[in-house]
Amino acid sequence: MDHYQKQNNHPNHSGQHSAGGVSYTSTDSPGLCAFILTLISYLLIVATFPFSLCLCIKVVQEYERAVIFRLGRLLKGGAKGPGIFFIVPCIDSYRKVDLRTVSFDVPPQEILTRDSVTISVEAVVYYRVSDPIAAKNNVEDYSHSTRLLAATTLRNVLGTRNLAEILSERESISATMQSSLDDATDPWGVKVERVEIKDVRLPVQLQRAMAAEAEAAREARAKVIAAEGEQRASRALKEAAEVINESPAALQLRYMQTLNAISAEKNSTIIFPLPIDLLSQYMKNGNSKNGKNGKSKKDLLSDDE
Repeated sequence: MDHYQKQNNHPNHSGQHSAGGVSYTSTDSPGLCAFILTLISYLLIVATFPFSLCLCIKVVQEYERAVIFRLGRLLKGGAKGPGIFFIVPCIDSYRKVDLRTVSFDVPPQEILTRDSVTISVEAVVYYRVSDPIAAKNNVEDYSHSTRLLAATTLRNVLGTRNLAEILSERESISATMQSSLDDATDPWGVKVERVEIKDVRLPVQLQRAMAAEAEAAREARAKVIAAEGEQRASRALKEAAEVINESPAALQLRYMQTLNAISAEKNSTIIFPLPIDLLSQYMKNGNSKNGKNGKSKKDLLSDDE
């Protein structure tokens, strides 16, 4: 800006242009030629009244502001709108600025992380114009400039993070990008409201390696859980065996409970329980008989001798 200087935004009534904490005032007079052209334009408006009102009256919407330039200089009073405002034909020109929030997708960026992994990242940026005068005077195309800066900031911020941090700390990364973009676009009159990382794409080989690692970790955890279950079950069986050993009748009750469970599920199955005590009695009798037979055989051998 050759003819405008920034000053502090103090309340004044001298016609200074103030917006967003910065005021723009002309440092030199318009000159005699500008005064003559302005006077001629007013005379033409008066001579062609009321037809000249069609060219003098302009309207901007509630979400728009108009930045007026008179003979190339910023008009005093700042941005106009919303509603009706007046311009002087032939010497005034104006530019409309939309104040609504605009969103755009950052193109996929191939980024090399700090741990040397190549990933493709997409993001979404939401911004709005907070200072119409700065948006028109300080940058040629604030929208295009914001888009290029968003792509560059995305690469710079993610290039300092590890892959694990990018996958797990998206909110903090988005906040860092939003703060960096907001500081950089503040002189342009642009306010960056939000930045979101939309997608992180990994190479196919890396996806397979991560899937194999995750599967191995899940299998290891499953084996540990199964081993802990077996250990607890063995302890419970040991305690149950001790209880049954103290009360022999408990074993018979367990037989009856098992029969009840089997009869409820498989009616065609017939089970005849055989008490273990009976078997043990037969086993004892058999051992005693074998002992007697062995002794008689020894007696016979001794008699023969």
